[in-house]
Amino acid sequence: MTLQQLKYIIEVSRSRSISKAAQNLFISQPSLSNAIKELEKEIGITIFSRTNKGIIITQEGTEFLGYARQVVEQAELLENRYINTKASQHHFSVSAQHYAFAVSAFVRLIEHYNRDEYEFTLRETKTYEIIDDVKNLRSEIGILYLNDFNQKVINKFLREGNLTFHELFEAKPHVFISSRNPLANNEYVTLDDLVPLPYLSFEQGDFNSFYFSEEILSTLSRPKNIKVSDRATLFNLLIGLNGYTISTGVISKELNSDIVSVPLKVDERITVGYITHKEVTNSALANLYIDYLKETIAEENS
Repeated sequence: MTLQQLKYIIEVSRSRSISKAAQNLFISQPSLSNAIKELEKEIGITIFSRTNKGIIITQEGTEFLGYARQVVEQAELLENRYINTKASQHHFSVSAQHYAFAVSAFVRLIEHYNRDEYEFTLRETKTYEIIDDVKNLRSEIGILYLNDFNQKVINKFLREGNLTFHELFEAKPHVFISSRNPLANNEYVTLDDLVPLPYLSFEQGDFNSFYFSEEILSTLSRPKNIKVSDRATLFNLLIGLNGYTISTGVISKELNSDIVSVPLKVDERITVGYITHKEVTNSALANLYIDYLKETIAEENS
């Protein structure tokens, strides 16, 4: 039993709703439900009964909540007496390769947070800098991919930075092209189909190794190459120059209605995931962002 769990059940009893309480507590609804179930299992009683009309506090739960409020109130007295409890801005930072789902999840996080003051950062940046940001705690979460070609090198940097890779999903390679491209309605495209088109990729700065490339098959020779530094420019060039890039196939149709994703016929796989620092416990905002990442990916893959 923890003080945090007691605060959770007090907020649920006040809100009379798991979803509203989760929003007020800045955690995901599944996380809150699990925390309550764990507490109920530990103390051996049912605090809340779930009904179609919401939740009802049980008789045993009412008694337990009386004690819980006393404990929380005493803890708050201690904090007010000995700790500076002035509210401060909440901070949260993410560093990511150029994935639309990472942006969509970030938007959901901010909409959920819904406070007057906060300082959130989303860095769409180079692969090496993502690793360096999480290693040096500039970001809590880093989003990148591994495949057979780059994983040995990337994993070496993750080990040296005391970082852990968590898989989000595995994808078959796709090309992003304009919806007006003649290949847009194909069931799939081949590398030969793409030879006449300009190839767009994200530049990697001082660490412009093939292993840090944001696109797979980076060692292939192509007659037309364009490097860019941001996703909006890349998408504009896909449309304006009828070019292509290689990615996961997960794309926000709402945010990118003029871009389509077509499977690329190659024997490759892409594992997209997020990295965290082994010595740092995820904040509530980080866990909520991860939940939104998974939800967004599931929706955009459907």
